[in-house]
Amino acid sequence: MEPSTSTTLVVVGDEAPTAVKSLTRFANVRAASFRDEHARDDASDADVARWQAASTAPYVVHDHDPLGHVAAAWVEFFDEQATLGVLELEIERAVAAAERHLIAVPDYYVVIHPEAMPTTWRHWWLGVVATASPTRVIPWPEPDESLAGLLRRLPTGRAWPDVERWLPSVVGQVPDRVGLGGAA
Repeated sequence: MEPSTSTTLVVVGDEAPTAVKSLTRFANVRAASFRDEHARDDASDADVARWQAASTAPYVVHDHDPLGHVAAAWVEFFDEQATLGVLELEIERAVAAAERHLIAVPDYYVVIHPEAMPTTWRHWWLGVVATASPTRVIPWPEPDESLAGLLRRLPTGRAWPDVERWLPSVVGQVPDRVGLGGAA
């Protein structure tokens, strides 16, 4: 699948559908929630990738995280709800999908109300994911139209490293330690 030429944002957090919907009226944004009752809850990574690739808008915004299964497995592992084997399997699947260009990490993750998230989830977003590319994870205080202003002033910085390079290392990244110098 051809990569999108749009700047892509994935919005995460409990209020992500609201935030995404606030952008649907802008002509330069293609926005859709894949999480609410009116959208396709069962959208696969391939469905979302096709939807995204079909866009000619400068910005594509949605709430379907292509690394969502890895995120959930990491959180569940450290919350003692899953085994290391589940986390390793999800990482292997995501790396294989990235190598086949079936998924791509978005240009930016926008994390709505990270301070209200459960601790392990906050460590995933602001620790594990932000460590891979610090300027590409943006904590955001409100799921409202102010998100449109963010599109006009997205930070620049190094791009995401290839998923195959950084994702396997998340097994050794521990909440409360991730991102600290000398941490695993």
